Amino acid sequence: MPQLRIALAQVNPTVGDLDGNADLHVEWTRRAAEAGAHVVVFPEMSLTGYPIEDLSLRKTFAAASRQGVESLARRLDEAGCGEVLTYIGYLDLDDVGPRDAAAALYRGEVVARQFKHHLPNYGVFDEHRWYKPGTTLDVVRFHGLDIGMVICEDIWQDGGPISALGRAGVDLVVAPNASPYERSKDEQRLPLIARRAAEAGAPLVYTNQVGGQDDLVFDGDSLVVGADGTLVARAPQFVEHLLVLDMDLAAGGHAADGELEGLHVRRRVLSADPLPAYPASAEPMISEPLSDEAEVWHALVVGLRDYVHKNGFSSVIFGFSGGIDSAVCAALAADALGGDNVYGVSMPSKYSSGHSKDDAADLAQRIGAHYRVEPVEDMVRVYVDQLSLTGLAEENIQARTRGMLLMALSNLDGHLVLATGNKTELAVGYSTIYGDAVGAFAPIKDVFKTHVWQLARWRNAEAAKNGETPPIPENSITKPPSAELRPGQMDTDSLPDYALLDDILDDYVEGDRGYADLISAGFDPETIDRVVRMVDKAEYKRRQYPPGTKITFKAFGRDRRLPMTNLWREGKA
Repeated sequence: MPQLRIALAQVNPTVGDLDGNADLHVEWTRRAAEAGAHVVVFPEMSLTGYPIEDLSLRKTFAAASRQGVESLARRLDEAGCGEVLTYIGYLDLDDVGPRDAAAALYRGEVVARQFKHHLPNYGVFDEHRWYKPGTTLDVVRFHGLDIGMVICEDIWQDGGPISALGRAGVDLVVAPNASPYERSKDEQRLPLIARRAAEAGAPLVYTNQVGGQDDLVFDGDSLVVGADGTLVARAPQFVEHLLVLDMDLAAGGHAADGELEGLHVRRRVLSADPLPAYPASAEPMISEPLSDEAEVWHALVVGLRDYVHKNGFSSVIFGFSGGIDSAVCAALAADALGGDNVYGVSMPSKYSSGHSKDDAADLAQRIGAHYRVEPVEDMVRVYVDQLSLTGLAEENIQARTRGMLLMALSNLDGHLVLATGNKTELAVGYSTIYGDAVGAFAPIKDVFKTHVWQLARWRNAEAAKNGETPPIPENSITKPPSAELRPGQMDTDSLPDYALLDDILDDYVEGDRGYADLISAGFDPETIDRVVRMVDKAEYKRRQYPPGTKITFKAFGRDRRLPMTNLWREGKA
């Protein structure tokens, strides 16, 4: 059977950095060539980064992207990689409009171009706004084998390119992808790719992007699946990686040409003769997927790290309150950036407990963070006395004073400020605008409160297992949560128990279930009314909250977009 050595370049591009991303392609294609690869497949839009959103509508950017593809083909040839058939993703523009495109580069030329056919328009995707669908499929014959291509969503939707390639007859399908992470996505991904390989009647090479882009994070988890649905190779999650494997492919010859499934199949012969037989490399890697908690933790670490670094920062600053949320954010930041790049600030008021101050100091020592104490009592008193503040106004001015203090230190020292709120608080509006909501990034924005505790316990257990100091103080995990803005305050004064609250929010926010559904699920009517009212009234706060890494099916922001001015209230009627 004809042989082919395939490389999957699971890389981390940066949106808009055409020069830097081109360098990335040269570096990783050189690695593939040194490994003896004949074909290397990069992710979707790897030259431009993904998603580029409305950059797709800028003709200057599209022109630079298209020119970059031509230039990259020449650079690869000059770098001694011209014999490697290299698939890259980029932004194209023609008379119809912008295109999510992929190109095959060989011997200094662009030998094939193809445009994404299925354009997703759900969840985080808005591709009907950004692109026009493609209607052609380019099949190249390379070393006697017919290689077809599909782009990301083209394997997630029924019909179209995969069906057409199955009818056309190909020996291998390559699939550049930029598929954002969410919990348990691999439970969908691997079975889907196995089905698509069977439909195409050929092995499928799925290369996925890795790294963070704004509120999205990509997990890699690149795969190769045989025509029979068998998993052949798998790259690790959340790291750049070159996955190389030898494949014995059945050269079946093409079955049909022309118009298939509404798509026009075009063919080009690059080399008609199979490669001489060669010794195969070692057995292909099949990396084990991470456990659920490990997967989420890595997603949050990568999302935070890339947001900080890709935006030109090296360090972060935020409040160390002694509570569970700031402790988990601190541990994430230390894992992402190193403890020496984490700056914690304790900002006690007259209501702050001794254990909160002690727990904050303990946290800083555990992770090796910088730590300072800046009392806010005198600052708060100025506002309280001058404006005669009481009640909620007095509570909130404490949070806002802390927010201003953090922003001042950010301006002074150049650190990026983190907001430490979780998804439960954000859902019900349990935060103070311009107070604890200040910052440029919110690492646990899409993590429910009960999940924050689970992550803390998991991270400490991992540290203990590896003989390391657990990063999160035990007292921060076990003590009842409190904002400490008035004497004896507890979160349960304002909110239902977090376990119950998260159950309701999972149904109402994640599942879009209505009042009757919540009643049927067994929740108390009065509690439902209370929670739903809080969620519905807090949309304006969520719109002003910093971005944060998406890990769930329905994150606030891209996934769930409701009007701020909205008089519809979910209720018995």
